[in-house]
Parts: sequence; structure tokens; C-alpha cells
Amino acid sequence: MKRSTWFILGGLLVALFLAGVVSNFASGSPDGLDAASRKGCTFNENDEVTGGDCMARNAKDHELADSPLADYGLAGIGNSFVSTAIAGVTGVLVTFAVAGGIFWLVRRRGPGVATDSTGAATDSTGASPVDAAGKD
Repeated sequence: MKRSTWFILGGLLVALFLAGVVSNFASGSPDGLDAASRKGCTFNENDEVTGGDCMARNAKDHELADSPLADYGLAGIGNSFVSTAIAGVTGVLVTFAVAGGIFWLVRRRGPGVATDSTGAATDSTGASPVDAAGKD
């Protein structure tokens, strides 16, 4: 295998490990944007706004909140570790497949390789490789 293939496979394995295992150890605390949007409000034990005035009071669910991979987990799986791992691995594989497909579509075919109007391969001079091989 070429070195670039090993590099891509290695990167894919690292991404799968990070998404499937390490992502489960991310902090559950609100990030900076969440913390700033919650400033000025009070919340109950279900994390619902009970009073005050803050940006979070106007928050709405996303249109895809009911999708199978919403909220960093897979719907229908009770174990949060497994749910997060499957969602992360699925995201990496879908992203890799889409990016790989795009790169495959726009890849270079190599210098001097072109086709004529019939679809036959030609070299940079316009002669077909069969014609060039038959001449001395």
C-alpha cells in the first residue's frame, strides 16, 4: 500500500477512537456560550427556566431535535456511553464517506491522460497509446 493510504487509514482510526471513546469523557458542564445565555435566570432540577431574564428563556428546540443522532447520542439506547460512542463513530464514518466521495470525484487523473470525443485514452499529443506503441 502507498504511504498516503496508510496515512489516511491511520487518521481514520484516530478519529474513530476519539469519537467512540474519548468523546464520552467530555465535560457535561455548559460551555461559554451556554453559560453566558443562562446568566440572569434561575433553573429547576430538570434544567428548565423558572424565572429571571436571560437569552436562554427564548431558546427553542432545533428542527432536527427528534432525529436519531440528536443531542450527541443515538436514540433508543439506554446506555449513554454506548449511545455516544455509536453516534460519534457514525458521524466520523458518514463524514469520511462524503469527503472521500468528493475527493474521488475531483481527483487528478495524472498528467497526459485524457480522452478524445469517443472516450478513448490519448496522450498529451492527441495520439492514442496504441498508435504510439506501434511506431518506431
